[in-house]
Amino acid sequence: MRGLLMCRRWGTLAVVLVAIVSRAVIARADERPNVLLITADDLGLQLSCYGDSYADTPNIDRLANRSVRFRTAYVSQASCSPSRSSMFTGLYPHGNGQYGLLNANVGFRVHEHLVDSLLPNVLKDHGYRTGIIGKLHVGPEKEFAFDVRHGEGFGSRDVRLQVDFARKFLRQDDDAPWFLMFNLFDPHVARQRMPGGRRGPQFFPDTVKGLPKNVLGPEDVVPWPWQQIDTPEQRTKIAGYYNCVHRIDAAIGMLDDVLQQTGNWDNTLVVFLGDHGPPFTRGKTSCYESGLRVPFLVRWPGISQPHVSDRLVSSVDIYPTILDAAGIELPSPRHGRSLRSVLAAQNDAADWRQTLVGEFHYHGATPFFPRRAITDGRYKLINNLRAGEASAIDSVDGDSAYAQAQTLPENHPARIAMERLKNPPQWELYDLENDPIEFHNLAGDADVSDVQSRLQRSLHQWQKQTEDPFGDVEFRNTIEQRYQAKP
Repeated sequence: MRGLLMCRRWGTLAVVLVAIVSRAVIARADERPNVLLITADDLGLQLSCYGDSYADTPNIDRLANRSVRFRTAYVSQASCSPSRSSMFTGLYPHGNGQYGLLNANVGFRVHEHLVDSLLPNVLKDHGYRTGIIGKLHVGPEKEFAFDVRHGEGFGSRDVRLQVDFARKFLRQDDDAPWFLMFNLFDPHVARQRMPGGRRGPQFFPDTVKGLPKNVLGPEDVVPWPWQQIDTPEQRTKIAGYYNCVHRIDAAIGMLDDVLQQTGNWDNTLVVFLGDHGPPFTRGKTSCYESGLRVPFLVRWPGISQPHVSDRLVSSVDIYPTILDAAGIELPSPRHGRSLRSVLAAQNDAADWRQTLVGEFHYHGATPFFPRRAITDGRYKLINNLRAGEASAIDSVDGDSAYAQAQTLPENHPARIAMERLKNPPQWELYDLENDPIEFHNLAGDADVSDVQSRLQRSLHQWQKQTEDPFGDVEFRNTIEQRYQAKP
């Protein structure tokens, strides 16, 4: 009888222990942070918190002051679908298959074997409620496990409506942690509607439903330093671009209020970045700084400490960072790394990357002009894989800067830089400290031959580590044939 009583007591104790452990597991699950991933289309460093004196972005500045602001952050590729594919997979486009735009209609999409491990799919499998507002633009779109979708495709410029969607998503009566991707379409160009359905010129909407309140005109801005094309047309477009930037700043202020009002601010990992640089020649679709380099802010409650970081970070780091925050193991090795170790104000992170890489393959269906770029923060090396056998994009989203540069004297630095964009040598090397606009190609210069050799070795090592197949001529030929534009 005594033995039976002891067994019952031990049994009761076991049940109690199991209940305690279960409650602890649930508590830990409940403590998992929510995740808000904010992207802005075509947004480069045109923010006042990144030193742009023509931008007035107090709301984004306030977020930056409460976050880690990375000085040097690259997207994986300066083209929308490939860039976003890396956020969803933690892989460069050469590893995930989204080599060009989804709407190029030639079959660009994420590899089939990666579908189950797409970011929202993994989070949903681990108990997260998932949502997206605005642009997705990565294939196959139907395979993304979002519980809530608003504005599939290219999204909306009505930022008040988008914030209302976010408010409703955050107010759902659900104890589960949530993941929301909030995509702002500005400062992407718009296309004017013409009679008969004809494609009109592209432009930047200065105001949408009263935002921004203060509108800049061409007299309020200067030409892009990295273009140096000073015409009324370019100034008008640049002013419109800044007006779009100011509209997204208003949206960030509203979104901040929603997080506070719904009680989500203290337990939400916030990541904010542009999906690539401005839609101007030598920006978007290039491997220059004005294409690859974007604002990158991270606020991880309990982990990050607000400061400005010199660490070299990439959009491929978003995927492993979010899974780390959610307590989820990576489904398989990824090209990116969790940012946890570099988010503290004081960190030695001696094993953090010393170089940062970006790439390019396609934008639309043509031309196919693969490039690779690597920087150590001071010097930048670009490898043009099809130099001498093909020409690259010389205009993006209707920008006529290349054509306007042809009216300049042949020896004008801007004209030379534009021509190098279209018909580059195999190697380009720039001193970003003394030449941040990348006008003076130092490749082949004996004074920096050791720098070029070192970066070439680092690039080859990265290509080997990430299993980059585009260095192989036969593979490139296969890709070009597979994704030919339909007649």
